[in-house]
Amino acid sequence: MALWDRFKESASQMQTQLVAKKHDLESGAFRDASMAMCALVAAADGSVDPSERQRVSQLIATNEALRNFPADDLRRRFEGNLDKLTADFALGRVEVLQEIAKAKKKPAEARAVVQIGIVIGGADGDFDKDERAVVREACFALDLPPHEFDL
Repeated sequence: MALWDRFKESASQMQTQLVAKKHDLESGAFRDASMAMCALVAAADGSVDPSERQRVSQLIATNEALRNFPADDLRRRFEGNLDKLTADFALGRVEVLQEIAKAKKKPAEARAVVQIGIVIGGADGDFDKDERAVVREACFALDLPPHEFDL
């Protein structure tokens, strides 16, 4: 099986796992960390074009695992994190990783945040090296081994 096919299958399995755990993913820490993760993946290459911003915003609004939270609230948090990253990527990255780290107290939520990052990163059909690198960084912020997620 080609690497890309394995990745697509893995991302699909992660989305299924996220939906199955939906009722365990209701905390504010999970909400904030997952929106920070979405912003970090969207800005992984250091910039965010308007179409990418819109695409990720749409994915957030339609992701079943995030339906515990109002879509407008999620979008506002995502946009706030993106604004930090686009104003000063290095400083914004530190702030966003701190937001992601809030989920490390609950291992199931921490894993779900990483899974969301992978699902968002692969949604355009290309989970590129920059996206993989920021998700790997998030794993470290969450005290999770990246190899658990094939990163």
